[in-house]
Amino acid sequence: MSYLIFSTLLFIIGLFIIYWLHNQYHLDIIVEPANPLSPSPLISVCVPARNEERNIQACVEALLAQTYPNFEIIVVDDRSTDATPDILENLRKGRLKIIGGSDLPSGWAGKPHALYQAAKAAHGGWLCFIDADTFLAPEALTSCYAKAIETNADLFTIMTFQVTETFWERVVLPLVMTALSVGFSPRKVNDPKRKDAIANGQFIMIKRSVYDAIGGHERVKDQIVEDKAISELVKWNSYRLIVADGRQVARTRMYTSFATLWEGWTKNIYLGLHDQRGLLLLGAFGALVSVIAALFMPVWPLLGLFWYFHNGGWMATAIIAEALIVWAVLVFMRAMVAYKMNIPRWYALTTPIGAAVFAAMMFTSTWKVLSGQGVTWRGRKYKPAK
Repeated sequence: MSYLIFSTLLFIIGLFIIYWLHNQYHLDIIVEPANPLSPSPLISVCVPARNEERNIQACVEALLAQTYPNFEIIVVDDRSTDATPDILENLRKGRLKIIGGSDLPSGWAGKPHALYQAAKAAHGGWLCFIDADTFLAPEALTSCYAKAIETNADLFTIMTFQVTETFWERVVLPLVMTALSVGFSPRKVNDPKRKDAIANGQFIMIKRSVYDAIGGHERVKDQIVEDKAISELVKWNSYRLIVADGRQVARTRMYTSFATLWEGWTKNIYLGLHDQRGLLLLGAFGALVSVIAALFMPVWPLLGLFWYFHNGGWMATAIIAEALIVWAVLVFMRAMVAYKMNIPRWYALTTPIGAAVFAAMMFTSTWKVLSGQGVTWRGRKYKPAK
């Protein structure tokens, strides 16, 4: 009987945790294709580009194709050492302005400095910061501006559709996105009464007056995760921060291999949580528990089956049923996440593998924080000050 009681306890806890984890991603505000508003103020689209030969042409061509009637594009070539400058030069026309980035000053991180230079050259009443690995649908600027006005936003940011093509992207990224939804609930971010703040640097629109009032990127010059830092300045100074679902109008391809996926997300975790060690340790503990649970779940029904063949009777049958129900619910929920990300649903069966990789990334980032190590990103070494 004690085995059945323990199994039933795991059954109840497991179902609760699975349900809770998969019900935090509430993006209630959805950006849908819209027609231009009148008036249509000038929007300055700012793109930092450092060694972006794989993405920059598609990114800029998508920007040039925008239906919004009044915008300029400013691309900062941030001391690229690949073919990025040549590609940009071949694209130079009309609305596109290319700036050769200056050397990185002491005390500055790379991306904030690039965006600082872009903002200085911008003339728009709204600034729109876009990463070079983000590709907009033609109506994206129009639709996001319309939604920003509708929601009375001072800073408007969207979650983009994440393109996944390789095995490891499809195994790991869905779990990363679930973890992010737990750590940064959109409903809490959009609630002006709460301090929760986050922005997606892949696409941020902000009023120029608000940007200047909070001190712009010069105020967060040493922050690698500058999008979160900017969002905190906006919200904590009583401006309106809105995060929305922009998957219909924008897509992003962040990493294309296991090596870049590992480097990118360990960097993101490290830099995002290096100054929040309690949260980092909690995340590492949660990752460990997740791995143990993911590895134990396939064993759970086998233990019940073993007991059944050794005179376990109806109690063994009940344990097998409980284990299979929890496993089925988890696979179903992960299959739904995969479906929403346009990933084949059978990838839900790779959850134990993805959990192990994500846990390893959490542990690596935790160790780098606790040991005082830095991270290298795009040829630059970053080591946050103690």
